[in-house]
Amino acid sequence: MGDVEHGLRVIREFAEVCRPYPFKFAFKLQYRHLDSLIHPDFIARTDIKYIKRFSETRLSRADTGRLVREIKDQGFIAMCTPFDEASVDLILEDGFDILKIASCSFFDWPLLEKVVDADRPVIASTAGVAPSDIDKVVTFLRNRKKHFALMHCVAEYPTPSEKLEINQIDFLKARYPDVPIGYSTHENPSLTLPVGLAIAKGCTIFEKHIGVPTDRYALNAYSATPTQVAAWLETAQQALHCCGSTSGRAQPSQAEADSLFALRRGGYAKRHIAAGERITDADVFFAIPTQPGHVTANDWSKYTQFYAERAIEPNQPVLVDNTRQINTRDTVLNIVERVKALLRKGNIIVPGQAELEISHHYGLERFDECGITMITVVNREYCKKLIVVLPGQRHPEQYHNLKEETFVVLHGSLELTLNGAVQTYGAGSVAVVERGVKHAFESAEGVVFEEISSTHYVNDSFYTDSRIGENKQRKTVLSYWLD
Repeated sequence: MGDVEHGLRVIREFAEVCRPYPFKFAFKLQYRHLDSLIHPDFIARTDIKYIKRFSETRLSRADTGRLVREIKDQGFIAMCTPFDEASVDLILEDGFDILKIASCSFFDWPLLEKVVDADRPVIASTAGVAPSDIDKVVTFLRNRKKHFALMHCVAEYPTPSEKLEINQIDFLKARYPDVPIGYSTHENPSLTLPVGLAIAKGCTIFEKHIGVPTDRYALNAYSATPTQVAAWLETAQQALHCCGSTSGRAQPSQAEADSLFALRRGGYAKRHIAAGERITDADVFFAIPTQPGHVTANDWSKYTQFYAERAIEPNQPVLVDNTRQINTRDTVLNIVERVKALLRKGNIIVPGQAELEISHHYGLERFDECGITMITVVNREYCKKLIVVLPGQRHPEQYHNLKEETFVVLHGSLELTLNGAVQTYGAGSVAVVERGVKHAFESAEGVVFEEISSTHYVNDSFYTDSRIGENKQRKTVLSYWLD
Protein backbone atom coordinates (compact mmCIF):
# COMPACT_ATOMS: atom_id res chain seq x y z
CA MET A 1 0.00 0.00 0.00
CA GLY A 2 3.04 2.29 -0.12
CA ASP A 3 3.16 2.20 3.71
CA VAL A 4 6.24 0.41 5.02
CA GLU A 5 4.90 0.20 8.58
CA HIS A 6 1.77 -1.55 7.32
CA GLY A 7 3.99 -3.87 5.29
CA LEU A 8 5.99 -4.80 8.40
CA ARG A 9 2.75 -5.52 10.23
CA VAL A 10 1.57 -7.85 7.46
CA ILE A 11 4.85 -9.80 7.57
CA ARG A 12 4.75 -10.17 11.35
CA GLU A 13 1.10 -11.21 11.58
CA PHE A 14 1.47 -13.90 8.93
CA ALA A 15 4.67 -15.14 10.55
CA GLU A 16 2.55 -15.92 13.61
CA VAL A 17 -0.05 -17.70 11.46
CA CYS A 18 2.60 -19.83 9.74
CA ARG A 19 4.66 -20.81 12.79
CA PRO A 20 2.57 -23.85 13.86
CA TYR A 21 2.79 -25.51 10.44
CA PRO A 22 5.65 -27.80 9.27
CA PHE A 23 6.00 -26.21 5.86
CA LYS A 24 8.66 -23.99 4.34
CA PHE A 25 7.19 -20.51 3.88
CA ALA A 26 8.32 -17.77 1.52
CA PHE A 27 7.14 -14.15 1.59
CA LYS A 28 7.01 -12.61 -1.89
CA LEU A 29 7.24 -8.96 -2.95
CA GLN A 30 7.00 -7.42 -6.42
CA TYR A 31 9.57 -4.98 -7.82
CA ARG A 32 8.98 -2.52 -10.64
CA HIS A 33 11.55 0.09 -11.68
CA LEU A 34 8.83 2.62 -12.46
CA ASP A 35 11.06 5.30 -13.96
CA SER A 36 11.99 2.96 -16.82
CA LEU A 37 8.98 0.61 -16.82
CA ILE A 38 6.45 3.38 -17.50
CA HIS A 39 6.65 5.27 -20.79
CA PRO A 40 7.88 8.82 -20.07
CA ASP A 41 4.77 10.36 -21.65
CA PHE A 42 2.52 8.45 -19.20
CA ILE A 43 4.46 8.51 -15.94
CA ALA A 44 2.24 11.18 -14.33
CA ARG A 45 -1.08 9.75 -15.56
CA THR A 46 -3.67 8.83 -12.95
CA ASP A 47 -6.37 7.65 -15.37
CA ILE A 48 -4.57 4.39 -16.22
CA LYS A 49 -5.24 1.73 -13.60
CA TYR A 50 -1.86 0.07 -13.23
CA ILE A 51 0.20 3.24 -13.60
CA LYS A 52 -1.87 4.93 -10.87
CA ARG A 53 -1.66 1.92 -8.54
CA PHE A 54 2.05 1.32 -8.99
CA SER A 55 2.91 4.99 -8.64
CA GLU A 56 0.84 5.45 -5.47
CA THR A 57 2.47 2.44 -3.77
CA ARG A 58 6.07 3.30 -4.65
CA LEU A 59 8.54 2.64 -1.81
CA SER A 60 12.04 3.94 -1.29
CA ARG A 61 15.07 1.65 -1.41
CA ALA A 62 15.44 2.12 2.33
CA ASP A 63 11.86 0.93 2.87
CA THR A 64 12.23 -2.15 0.68
CA GLY A 65 15.41 -3.00 2.56
CA ARG A 66 13.47 -2.89 5.86
CA LEU A 67 10.84 -5.24 4.45
CA VAL A 68 13.40 -7.77 3.22
CA ARG A 69 15.21 -7.76 6.56
CA GLU A 70 11.92 -8.33 8.39
CA ILE A 71 10.99 -11.18 6.02
CA LYS A 72 14.23 -12.96 6.84
CA ASP A 73 14.13 -12.10 10.55
CA GLN A 74 10.71 -13.78 10.73
CA GLY A 75 12.11 -16.97 9.21
CA PHE A 76 10.63 -16.61 5.74
CA ILE A 77 12.38 -17.44 2.50
CA ALA A 78 12.59 -14.15 0.58
CA MET A 79 11.07 -14.21 -2.91
CA CYS A 80 10.45 -11.41 -5.41
CA THR A 81 8.82 -10.87 -8.82
CA PRO A 82 10.63 -8.50 -11.22
CA PHE A 83 8.62 -6.90 -14.01
CA ASP A 84 11.61 -5.38 -15.82
CA GLU A 85 15.34 -5.95 -16.18
CA ALA A 86 16.38 -3.12 -13.83
CA SER A 87 14.38 -4.71 -11.01
CA VAL A 88 16.40 -7.93 -11.27
CA ASP A 89 19.51 -6.02 -10.23
CA LEU A 90 17.67 -4.48 -7.27
CA ILE A 91 16.35 -7.90 -6.21
CA LEU A 92 19.84 -9.37 -6.18
CA GLU A 93 21.16 -6.33 -4.33
CA ASP A 94 18.48 -6.84 -1.64
CA GLY A 95 19.41 -10.49 -1.17
CA PHE A 96 16.23 -12.31 -2.22
CA ASP A 97 16.47 -16.11 -2.40
CA ILE A 98 14.08 -16.94 -5.28
CA LEU A 99 12.92 -15.11 -8.41
CA LYS A 100 9.27 -15.38 -9.49
CA ILE A 101 8.11 -14.86 -13.07
CA ALA A 102 4.54 -13.56 -13.36
CA SER A 103 2.22 -15.05 -15.99
CA CYS A 104 2.17 -11.81 -17.97
CA SER A 105 5.98 -12.00 -18.25
CA PHE A 106 6.19 -15.76 -18.87
CA PHE A 107 7.78 -15.33 -22.29
CA ASP A 108 9.03 -11.76 -21.96
CA TRP A 109 12.32 -12.77 -23.55
CA PRO A 110 14.39 -9.67 -22.63
CA LEU A 111 13.38 -10.15 -18.97
CA LEU A 112 14.00 -13.92 -19.06
CA GLU A 113 17.51 -13.42 -20.46
CA LYS A 114 18.24 -11.18 -17.46
CA VAL A 115 16.67 -13.58 -14.95
CA VAL A 116 18.64 -16.63 -16.08
CA ASP A 117 21.91 -14.77 -15.52
CA ALA A 118 21.02 -14.47 -11.82
CA ASP A 119 22.20 -17.26 -9.53
CA ARG A 120 18.73 -17.89 -8.11
CA PRO A 121 16.03 -20.57 -8.50
CA VAL A 122 13.04 -19.53 -10.61
CA ILE A 123 9.30 -20.14 -10.13
CA ALA A 124 7.11 -19.25 -13.12
CA SER A 125 3.30 -18.95 -13.38
CA THR A 126 1.62 -20.13 -16.59
CA ALA A 127 -1.78 -18.38 -16.78
CA GLY A 128 -3.05 -18.07 -20.35
CA VAL A 129 0.13 -19.50 -21.91
CA ALA A 130 -0.18 -21.95 -24.83
CA PRO A 131 1.58 -25.33 -24.49
CA SER A 132 4.04 -24.54 -27.29
CA ASP A 133 5.13 -21.38 -25.46
CA ILE A 134 5.52 -23.21 -22.13
CA ASP A 135 7.70 -25.73 -24.01
CA LYS A 136 9.96 -22.97 -25.31
CA VAL A 137 10.52 -21.48 -21.86
CA VAL A 138 11.04 -24.89 -20.23
CA THR A 139 13.67 -25.70 -22.89
CA PHE A 140 15.25 -22.28 -22.38
CA LEU A 141 15.53 -22.82 -18.59
CA ARG A 142 16.74 -26.42 -18.94
CA ASN A 143 19.46 -25.46 -21.41
CA ARG A 144 20.74 -22.87 -18.94
CA LYS A 145 20.77 -25.40 -16.08
CA LYS A 146 18.26 -23.40 -14.03
CA HIS A 147 16.55 -24.86 -10.95
CA PHE A 148 12.93 -23.98 -11.68
CA ALA A 149 9.27 -24.85 -11.05
CA LEU A 150 6.02 -24.12 -12.90
CA MET A 151 2.75 -22.94 -11.34
CA HIS A 152 -0.76 -23.62 -12.57
CA CYS A 153 -2.56 -20.28 -12.43
CA VAL A 154 -5.68 -18.54 -13.73
CA ALA A 155 -5.34 -14.78 -14.07
CA GLU A 156 -8.87 -13.67 -13.20
CA TYR A 157 -9.10 -11.74 -9.96
CA PRO A 158 -10.90 -13.35 -8.16
CA THR A 159 -11.26 -16.60 -10.14
CA PRO A 160 -14.77 -18.15 -10.10
CA SER A 161 -14.79 -21.77 -8.90
CA GLU A 162 -15.93 -23.04 -12.30
CA LYS A 163 -12.84 -21.49 -13.93
CA LEU A 164 -10.17 -22.80 -11.53
CA GLU A 165 -9.17 -25.61 -13.95
CA ILE A 166 -7.53 -27.66 -11.19
CA ASN A 167 -7.06 -30.58 -13.61
CA GLN A 168 -4.52 -28.45 -15.50
CA ILE A 169 -2.12 -29.55 -12.76
CA ASP A 170 -2.37 -33.07 -14.26
CA PHE A 171 -1.62 -31.64 -17.70
CA LEU A 172 1.51 -29.83 -16.51
CA LYS A 173 2.76 -32.81 -14.52
CA ALA A 174 2.32 -35.17 -17.48
CA ARG A 175 3.99 -32.81 -19.95
CA TYR A 176 6.92 -31.88 -17.68
CA PRO A 177 7.39 -34.89 -15.37
CA ASP A 178 10.80 -33.73 -14.12
CA VAL A 179 9.61 -30.20 -13.18
CA PRO A 180 8.01 -29.37 -9.78
CA ILE A 181 4.45 -28.17 -10.34
CA GLY A 182 2.68 -25.72 -8.03
CA TYR A 183 -0.58 -23.78 -7.77
CA SER A 184 -0.91 -19.99 -7.64
CA THR A 185 -4.38 -19.17 -6.32
CA HIS A 186 -6.73 -16.26 -7.01
CA GLU A 187 -10.06 -17.75 -5.89
CA ASN A 188 -12.31 -16.32 -3.19
CA PRO A 189 -10.06 -16.46 -0.09
CA SER A 190 -12.79 -18.05 2.04
CA LEU A 191 -12.56 -21.21 -0.11
CA THR A 192 -10.27 -24.00 1.11
CA LEU A 193 -11.31 -26.81 -1.22
CA PRO A 194 -9.02 -25.82 -4.13
CA VAL A 195 -5.78 -26.12 -2.16
CA GLY A 196 -6.82 -29.59 -0.99
CA LEU A 197 -7.49 -30.66 -4.57
CA ALA A 198 -4.13 -29.28 -5.68
CA ILE A 199 -2.34 -31.16 -2.91
CA ALA A 200 -4.15 -34.37 -3.96
CA LYS A 201 -2.85 -33.85 -7.50
CA GLY A 202 0.74 -33.61 -6.32
CA CYS A 203 1.48 -29.89 -6.13
CA THR A 204 4.38 -29.03 -3.85
CA ILE A 205 4.40 -25.20 -4.10
CA PHE A 206 1.51 -22.84 -3.39
CA GLU A 207 1.09 -19.08 -3.72
CA LYS A 208 -1.65 -16.98 -2.14
CA HIS A 209 -2.32 -13.24 -1.99
CA ILE A 210 -2.63 -12.02 1.61
CA GLY A 211 -3.30 -8.87 3.59
CA VAL A 212 -4.24 -7.43 6.94
CA PRO A 213 -7.43 -5.32 6.79
CA THR A 214 -7.42 -2.09 8.81
CA ASP A 215 -9.61 1.00 9.06
CA ARG A 216 -7.30 2.58 6.50
CA TYR A 217 -6.69 -0.38 4.18
CA ALA A 218 -9.42 -2.71 2.92
CA LEU A 219 -8.52 -6.00 1.23
CA ASN A 220 -9.26 -6.78 -2.40
CA ALA A 221 -11.51 -9.69 -3.40
CA TYR A 222 -8.73 -12.28 -3.74
CA SER A 223 -6.44 -11.54 -0.75
CA ALA A 224 -6.78 -13.64 2.41
CA THR A 225 -6.79 -12.46 6.03
CA PRO A 226 -4.69 -14.22 8.71
CA THR A 227 -7.78 -16.15 9.80
CA GLN A 228 -8.54 -17.27 6.25
CA VAL A 229 -4.92 -18.35 5.70
CA ALA A 230 -5.01 -20.39 8.90
CA ALA A 231 -8.08 -22.21 7.58
CA TRP A 232 -6.44 -22.62 4.17
CA LEU A 233 -3.36 -24.23 5.73
CA GLU A 234 -5.51 -26.68 7.70
CA THR A 235 -7.03 -28.09 4.51
CA ALA A 236 -5.52 -31.28 3.02
CA GLN A 237 -8.24 -32.83 0.85
CA GLN A 238 -11.67 -31.69 -0.37
CA ALA A 239 -14.19 -32.80 -2.95
CA LEU A 240 -13.50 -32.71 -6.76
CA HIS A 241 -16.09 -30.09 -7.91
CA CYS A 242 -13.41 -27.46 -8.56
CA CYS A 243 -11.52 -29.67 -11.05
CA GLY A 244 -11.57 -28.76 -14.74
CA SER A 245 -10.54 -30.41 -17.98
CA THR A 246 -7.58 -32.77 -18.44
CA SER A 247 -8.04 -33.16 -22.21
CA GLY A 248 -5.69 -30.33 -23.15
CA ARG A 249 -4.46 -26.86 -22.30
CA ALA A 250 -7.37 -24.65 -21.18
CA GLN A 251 -7.86 -21.56 -23.31
CA PRO A 252 -7.78 -18.23 -21.44
CA SER A 253 -11.01 -16.28 -21.22
CA GLN A 254 -11.20 -12.84 -22.81
CA ALA A 255 -11.07 -11.23 -19.36
CA GLU A 256 -7.90 -13.16 -18.53
CA ALA A 257 -6.32 -12.37 -21.89
CA ASP A 258 -7.15 -8.68 -21.46
CA SER A 259 -5.67 -8.69 -17.93
CA LEU A 260 -2.45 -10.32 -19.10
CA PHE A 261 -2.13 -8.06 -22.13
CA ALA A 262 -2.60 -4.93 -20.01
CA LEU A 263 0.38 -5.95 -17.84
CA ARG A 264 2.73 -6.76 -20.71
CA ARG A 265 5.28 -4.25 -21.96
CA GLY A 266 4.57 -2.83 -25.39
CA GLY A 267 7.21 -1.93 -27.97
CA TYR A 268 7.82 1.76 -28.70
CA ALA A 269 10.11 3.27 -31.33
CA LYS A 270 13.35 4.82 -30.09
CA ARG A 271 13.84 6.72 -33.33
CA HIS A 272 12.13 7.49 -36.62
CA ILE A 273 11.64 4.17 -38.42
CA ALA A 274 11.00 4.50 -42.14
CA ALA A 275 8.40 2.46 -44.02
CA GLY A 276 9.92 -0.82 -45.24
CA GLU A 277 12.76 -0.72 -42.71
CA ARG A 278 13.55 -3.77 -40.57
CA ILE A 279 13.00 -3.06 -36.84
CA THR A 280 15.84 -4.35 -34.66
CA ASP A 281 16.43 -4.61 -30.91
CA ALA A 282 18.26 -1.29 -31.04
CA ASP A 283 15.23 0.47 -32.51
CA VAL A 284 12.68 -0.23 -29.74
CA PHE A 285 12.13 -0.01 -26.00
CA PHE A 286 9.50 -1.86 -23.98
CA ALA A 287 7.23 -0.03 -21.54
CA ILE A 288 3.68 0.12 -20.24
CA PRO A 289 0.93 0.96 -21.02
CA THR A 290 0.20 -1.39 -23.87
CA GLN A 291 -1.95 -0.03 -26.69
CA PRO A 292 -4.65 -1.95 -28.61
CA GLY A 293 -2.92 -4.15 -31.17
CA HIS A 294 0.51 -3.59 -29.59
CA VAL A 295 3.55 -5.72 -30.42
CA THR A 296 4.75 -6.63 -26.91
CA ALA A 297 8.00 -7.90 -25.43
CA ASN A 298 6.36 -11.33 -25.42
CA ASP A 299 6.25 -11.24 -29.23
CA TRP A 300 9.91 -10.23 -29.52
CA SER A 301 12.39 -13.05 -30.15
CA LYS A 302 15.35 -13.83 -32.39
CA TYR A 303 13.05 -15.97 -34.56
CA THR A 304 10.64 -13.14 -35.42
CA GLN A 305 11.58 -10.34 -37.80
CA PHE A 306 9.57 -7.11 -37.86
CA TYR A 307 9.40 -4.65 -40.78
CA ALA A 308 7.65 -1.27 -40.69
CA GLU A 309 4.68 -1.14 -43.04
CA ARG A 310 4.56 2.63 -42.60
CA ALA A 311 6.72 5.20 -40.83
CA ILE A 312 6.80 5.00 -37.01
CA GLU A 313 7.85 8.11 -35.12
CA PRO A 314 9.92 8.17 -31.87
CA ASN A 315 7.94 7.10 -28.76
CA GLN A 316 5.08 5.82 -30.93
CA PRO A 317 3.87 2.21 -30.49
CA VAL A 318 5.02 -0.65 -32.70
CA LEU A 319 1.71 -2.27 -33.65
CA VAL A 320 0.55 -5.40 -35.40
CA ASP A 321 -1.06 -3.26 -38.12
CA ASN A 322 1.93 -0.96 -38.75
CA THR A 323 4.41 -3.83 -39.08
CA ARG A 324 4.94 -6.98 -41.10
CA GLN A 325 6.14 -10.04 -39.17
CA ILE A 326 8.20 -12.96 -40.47
CA ASN A 327 8.62 -15.96 -38.15
CA THR A 328 11.83 -17.83 -39.00
CA ARG A 329 11.73 -20.46 -36.25
CA ASP A 330 10.45 -23.33 -38.44
CA THR A 331 12.89 -22.43 -41.22
CA VAL A 332 15.84 -22.33 -38.82
CA LEU A 333 14.87 -25.63 -37.16
CA ASN A 334 14.53 -27.26 -40.59
CA ILE A 335 18.06 -26.10 -41.47
CA VAL A 336 19.41 -27.46 -38.17
CA GLU A 337 17.80 -30.87 -38.77
CA ARG A 338 19.29 -31.10 -42.29
CA VAL A 339 22.72 -30.10 -40.99
CA LYS A 340 22.56 -32.74 -38.26
CA ALA A 341 21.48 -35.36 -40.81
CA LEU A 342 24.51 -34.60 -43.02
CA LEU A 343 26.82 -34.74 -39.98
CA ARG A 344 25.36 -38.15 -39.04
CA LYS A 345 25.78 -39.40 -42.62
CA GLY A 346 29.47 -38.47 -42.47
CA ASN A 347 29.90 -40.01 -38.97
CA ILE A 348 31.17 -36.65 -37.76
CA ILE A 349 31.18 -36.01 -34.02
CA VAL A 350 30.51 -32.43 -32.89
CA PRO A 351 31.76 -31.30 -29.45
CA GLY A 352 28.99 -30.41 -27.00
CA GLN A 353 28.04 -26.71 -26.70
CA ALA A 354 29.74 -25.86 -30.02
CA GLU A 355 28.11 -22.75 -31.47
CA LEU A 356 26.28 -23.07 -34.78
CA GLU A 357 26.15 -20.12 -37.18
CA ILE A 358 23.75 -20.16 -40.12
CA SER A 359 25.05 -17.80 -42.83
CA HIS A 360 22.28 -16.65 -45.19
CA HIS A 361 24.09 -14.08 -47.31
CA TYR A 362 21.02 -12.94 -49.26
CA GLY A 363 18.41 -13.80 -46.63
CA LEU A 364 16.95 -17.01 -45.21
CA GLU A 365 14.61 -17.35 -48.19
CA ARG A 366 17.68 -17.92 -50.44
CA PHE A 367 19.65 -20.05 -47.96
CA ASP A 368 19.33 -23.27 -49.99
CA GLU A 369 20.85 -21.47 -52.97
CA CYS A 370 23.50 -19.35 -51.24
CA GLY A 371 24.55 -20.06 -47.67
CA ILE A 372 26.48 -22.38 -45.37
CA THR A 373 26.47 -23.48 -41.75
CA MET A 374 29.56 -23.06 -39.56
CA ILE A 375 30.22 -24.83 -36.25
CA THR A 376 32.90 -23.09 -34.18
CA VAL A 377 34.92 -25.63 -32.20
CA VAL A 378 37.68 -23.30 -30.98
CA ASN A 379 38.81 -19.76 -31.78
CA ARG A 380 42.03 -18.75 -30.03
CA GLU A 381 45.36 -17.93 -31.70
CA TYR A 382 44.33 -20.89 -33.83
CA CYS A 383 40.81 -21.60 -35.00
CA LYS A 384 38.88 -24.72 -35.99
CA LYS A 385 35.46 -24.78 -37.55
CA LEU A 386 33.30 -27.41 -39.18
CA ILE A 387 31.74 -26.10 -42.39
CA VAL A 388 28.54 -27.77 -43.60
CA VAL A 389 27.43 -27.13 -47.19
CA LEU A 390 24.05 -28.69 -47.91
CA PRO A 391 23.41 -30.22 -51.37
CA GLY A 392 23.18 -27.53 -54.03
CA GLN A 393 24.49 -24.70 -51.83
CA ARG A 394 27.25 -22.29 -52.74
CA HIS A 395 29.30 -19.81 -50.69
CA PRO A 396 29.91 -16.48 -52.45
CA GLU A 397 33.37 -15.16 -53.24
CA GLN A 398 35.29 -13.54 -50.39
CA TYR A 399 38.81 -13.01 -49.09
CA HIS A 400 40.56 -12.41 -45.75
CA ASN A 401 43.38 -10.00 -45.00
CA LEU A 402 44.35 -11.45 -41.60
CA LYS A 403 43.33 -15.10 -41.66
CA GLU A 404 44.93 -17.99 -43.54
CA GLU A 405 42.84 -21.15 -43.88
CA THR A 406 43.35 -24.85 -44.53
CA PHE A 407 40.35 -26.91 -45.65
CA VAL A 408 40.26 -30.65 -44.85
CA VAL A 409 37.35 -32.47 -46.51
CA LEU A 410 35.74 -34.98 -44.12
CA HIS A 411 32.69 -36.08 -46.11
CA GLY A 412 31.32 -35.44 -49.60
CA SER A 413 32.94 -33.37 -52.33
CA LEU A 414 33.87 -29.69 -52.49
CA GLU A 415 34.22 -27.54 -55.59
CA LEU A 416 36.64 -24.78 -54.55
CA THR A 417 37.43 -21.68 -56.63
CA LEU A 418 40.70 -19.87 -55.80
CA ASN A 419 41.29 -16.60 -57.70
CA GLY A 420 39.09 -17.92 -60.51
CA ALA A 421 40.65 -21.40 -60.75
CA VAL A 422 38.25 -24.27 -59.99
CA GLN A 423 39.23 -27.61 -58.45
CA THR A 424 37.21 -30.45 -56.91
CA TYR A 425 38.26 -32.01 -53.59
CA GLY A 426 36.99 -35.32 -52.19
CA ALA A 427 37.07 -36.77 -48.69
CA GLY A 428 40.59 -36.66 -47.28
CA SER A 429 41.73 -33.83 -49.57
CA VAL A 430 43.47 -30.73 -48.22
CA ALA A 431 43.39 -27.22 -49.70
CA VAL A 432 45.13 -24.06 -48.48
CA VAL A 433 43.56 -20.60 -48.83
CA GLU A 434 46.23 -17.94 -48.33
CA ARG A 435 45.59 -14.39 -47.14
CA GLY A 436 44.12 -12.13 -49.80
CA VAL A 437 43.10 -15.02 -52.08
CA LYS A 438 39.57 -14.68 -53.37
CA HIS A 439 37.73 -17.93 -52.80
CA ALA A 440 34.26 -19.38 -53.27
CA PHE A 441 32.96 -22.92 -52.95
CA GLU A 442 29.92 -25.09 -53.53
CA SER A 443 28.79 -28.71 -53.41
CA ALA A 444 26.30 -30.60 -55.53
CA GLU A 445 25.96 -33.56 -53.14
CA GLY A 446 26.74 -31.83 -49.85
CA VAL A 447 30.04 -31.62 -47.99
CA VAL A 448 31.46 -31.30 -44.49
CA PHE A 449 34.99 -29.99 -44.13
CA GLU A 450 37.24 -28.68 -41.38
CA GLU A 451 38.44 -25.11 -41.61
CA ILE A 452 41.70 -24.83 -39.67
CA SER A 453 43.06 -21.31 -39.54
CA SER A 454 44.69 -18.54 -37.61
CA THR A 455 42.37 -16.50 -35.37
CA HIS A 456 39.00 -15.64 -36.89
CA TYR A 457 38.23 -11.92 -36.71
CA VAL A 458 34.63 -10.77 -37.13
CA ASN A 459 35.50 -7.97 -39.56
CA ASP A 460 37.99 -9.91 -41.69
CA SER A 461 35.61 -11.31 -44.31
CA PHE A 462 35.38 -9.19 -47.46
CA TYR A 463 32.82 -10.16 -50.09
CA THR A 464 33.24 -9.17 -53.72
CA ASP A 465 29.47 -8.64 -53.86
CA SER A 466 29.05 -5.45 -51.81
CA ARG A 467 25.40 -6.26 -51.13
CA ILE A 468 26.45 -9.03 -48.75
CA GLY A 469 28.59 -6.74 -46.62
CA GLU A 470 25.69 -4.29 -46.38
CA ASN A 471 23.35 -7.03 -45.08
CA LYS A 472 23.75 -6.76 -41.29
CA GLN A 473 21.18 -9.54 -40.68
CA ARG A 474 22.92 -12.32 -42.62
CA LYS A 475 23.70 -14.59 -39.67
CA THR A 476 21.59 -16.61 -37.21
CA VAL A 477 23.59 -17.99 -34.27
CA LEU A 478 22.42 -20.88 -32.06
CA SER A 479 24.11 -21.99 -28.86
CA TYR A 480 21.77 -24.91 -28.07
CA TRP A 481 21.02 -27.01 -31.14
CA LEU A 482 22.52 -30.49 -30.68
CA ASP A 483 19.75 -32.08 -28.56
